[in-house]
Amino acid sequence: MKGFKDFIMRGNLVELAVAFIIGVAFATVVSTFTDMVLSLVGKVGGNPDFNNIEPGGVPLGAFLSATVAFLIVAAIVFLFVVKPYEAAKARFSKIQAEATAAPDVILLTQIRDLLSAEAARK
Repeated sequence: MKGFKDFIMRGNLVELAVAFIIGVAFATVVSTFTDMVLSLVGKVGGNPDFNNIEPGGVPLGAFLSATVAFLIVAAIVFLFVVKPYEAAKARFSKIQAEATAAPDVILLTQIRDLLSAEAARK
């Protein structure tokens, strides 16, 4: 029983559960956004549902619908999840690197900055 309790109380499991719940909620948002974009495509192009397209008897429409939906979802995830995450990660890793620098490096950096500022004034 102790092993099970340790497993449940492990931080990674809680983080995964939260990520899963957030992911499910985000999937609903992305799905409704995709439906909205496809309806806009339908207003411009005539029909957002490509399922009835069958050139030569080959059901190509379902593949086209799935491809368009996938591209919309991929763009949303890239623009609203991946890019902000990478920007935040770069900012916080820079701050953390500065905070964990050795004291002599910090002192030398301050001296360098002061000398640069002094040279710029002349």
